[in-house]
Amino acid sequence: MASTDVAAAGGEKKKKGGAGAIIALILLTLIGCGTGGGLGIYLTSTVEKIVADRAKAEADKPKPELKYGGDTRLLKLEPIITNLATPKDTWIRLETSIVFANGTIDNPDVVAGQIRDDMLSFLRTVPLSQLEGPSALLHLRDDLTERAVLRTNGAVKELIIEALLIQ
Repeated sequence: MASTDVAAAGGEKKKKGGAGAIIALILLTLIGCGTGGGLGIYLTSTVEKIVADRAKAEADKPKPELKYGGDTRLLKLEPIITNLATPKDTWIRLETSIVFANGTIDNPDVVAGQIRDDMLSFLRTVPLSQLEGPSALLHLRDDLTERAVLRTNGAVKELIIEALLIQ
């Protein structure tokens, strides 16, 4: 009987030790939750402050001036599909638009057709080697813009290349 009393007494001690461990675990969990919540609130307020400061800084910046005023017009030209000078089996498809001041061109559709014909005849003389390299697209745009400006006596401000496909 004495051994059963000792076993029963040992069982009670384990229950008390288990309850203390559970209480300690609950306290540590509560401390962890409180610390995590406090840190989350602190970080959220810091991020909100940074976002508000950036928004204020962007509002204070002067807005860049537009390249063209409100009285400009964009006219999309018909796509040009033709073969290049060399090699003969290489084809090019070019989609462009012109930018001009409203009212400077009397009949924009007729002028657009003339510009398109000029570009078509120009592209038939261009070899493929002239369209290779990092600056080739810039040179092509400059050449085509120059032709459009000459055709309209300076009424066209810019020629925009929207799509270029060489096959």
